[in-house]
Amino acid sequence: MKHNYQPKPLFVERMKELLGLEDYEKYWGKIQERELKTIRTNTLKISVEELKKRLEKKWRINQPFKKHPEIMIIEGKIIDEKSANENLEDVNKNLKKDYDIKNISAKSLAKPTLSHKNASDSEHKLQELEPGELGRALEHLLGYYYIQELASMLPVLVLQPKPNETILDLCSSPGSKTTQIAAEMKNTGTIIANEISIKRIKILANNLERCGVSNAIITKKSGEVLCEKLQKEGFVFDKILIDAPCSGEGTIKSTPKTLQMWSINTIKTLSKLQKKLLSSAIEILKPNGEIVYSTCTHSPEENEEVLDFVLKKFPNIKIEKITLPVKFREGITKWKDKEYLEEVKDSCRIYPHISDTEGFFIAKLRKIK
Repeated sequence: MKHNYQPKPLFVERMKELLGLEDYEKYWGKIQERELKTIRTNTLKISVEELKKRLEKKWRINQPFKKHPEIMIIEGKIIDEKSANENLEDVNKNLKKDYDIKNISAKSLAKPTLSHKNASDSEHKLQELEPGELGRALEHLLGYYYIQELASMLPVLVLQPKPNETILDLCSSPGSKTTQIAAEMKNTGTIIANEISIKRIKILANNLERCGVSNAIITKKSGEVLCEKLQKEGFVFDKILIDAPCSGEGTIKSTPKTLQMWSINTIKTLSKLQKKLLSSAIEILKPNGEIVYSTCTHSPEENEEVLDFVLKKFPNIKIEKITLPVKFREGITKWKDKEYLEEVKDSCRIYPHISDTEGFFIAKLRKIK
């Protein structure tokens, strides 16, 4: 799907410098394609097998990762031609009866698009989902799944929450990753889900309730202030997730207006905030504890520069190598006139044209003492 928007010249210049001209063309072409429809099974309420059985009656399901079957791609709506034709015949009969119309053919009525031959049933065709169809489905309203972009699920896979741990989700709304953490913890232990905006807290609370999360406590503070208060009270965490506020360069496929709001000044402001958030969180992390730092942007100032800052400030923090179920590139060590520590290479850059997801950045840090 082509979007009617133009990136700002400085954005293009920076992305070309980051990717190279040829790679940039592939990137720009990819983000103009229709995004994948992805959901995550909420195992607090239903098993993967049961949800798949329910959804396969109406949608074609693809589970791209064997190790993470809860992640599903919805490829389209399944149309049974035989049943559809029978329904059309019934409609025709009713129309003729009620309105005395003599010549209505099935060909004149709506037909499915995106023809697909199913190996098990040649009479099945595939139709593109209607706008909002995933959100209106009963299974979604019941909290059986969460509509979540695939790359957005990856930080929690890297965090690897375990039952009975104490975990801080420092920037938690709308709750996609908080509910994912709760599911991995099987509703045991404790999650502190923090959000500064009362409007976004309402969304967070609604999603936690819909998904049956019972081990989360919602707090309303700026991330830096919350960490300072928790430190004074002696609170420490096994793991911390910082899905930091960012410029959102990785989301322009789904949110084109991001490019209209993009500015280098915003990036510089956010970089300062991100350094404060990560530094504050390190202070309340247990020895041998882990922090996952993530953004949905490509800007090095918000990614590698933030890591470089905390590595120099905290000698007891190390970046760990991670593996992901999608293709990615290692972090960069040079940008403009700046050079970053070699260790930041162990972070992961996710690009739409490489992974077929939105853009993301993920790093895992460990407190060694």
